[in-house]
Amino acid sequence: MTIQPANATDHEHLTQITKKSKAFWGYSEDLLLVWDDALTITQEYINTHPVYTFAVEDKIVGYYSYILEDEHNIKLDNLFLLPQYIGKGMGSYLITDFLNRIQNQNYKRVYLDSEPYAEGFYKKHGFQTIGKLETTVKDRFMPVMELGL
Repeated sequence: MTIQPANATDHEHLTQITKKSKAFWGYSEDLLLVWDDALTITQEYINTHPVYTFAVEDKIVGYYSYILEDEHNIKLDNLFLLPQYIGKGMGSYLITDFLNRIQNQNYKRVYLDSEPYAEGFYKKHGFQTIGKLETTVKDRFMPVMELGL
């Protein structure tokens, strides 16, 4: 298993991982189409944000990315795995790598907008729910979570 910086040429593969991972939670194809732009990873995104791929046997099966909001705050923007790797400890491997990567810097807080089905995963890793963000879907909210560093 390896984690390394993404290349801009990985954008289509990372987009497919994102869409397949989101579909894992049972969302309809129509809803996934509504979210298509939000689930698309572009070359520009990779060139302007820290993005790390996760490979098993030289095949990229997941990734994470983050946004440096300011000198004290980081937003974990994406953390996705192919469905066959969900629930097997691989997400914990990714979140641990992310937290280790940023730990010796001056950041005070990591926050994220969680997939509702993943809230328990992030709580297991020390994040606390501090609010909720209304989505385009009626009566659907994304937990806003944070972790002090």
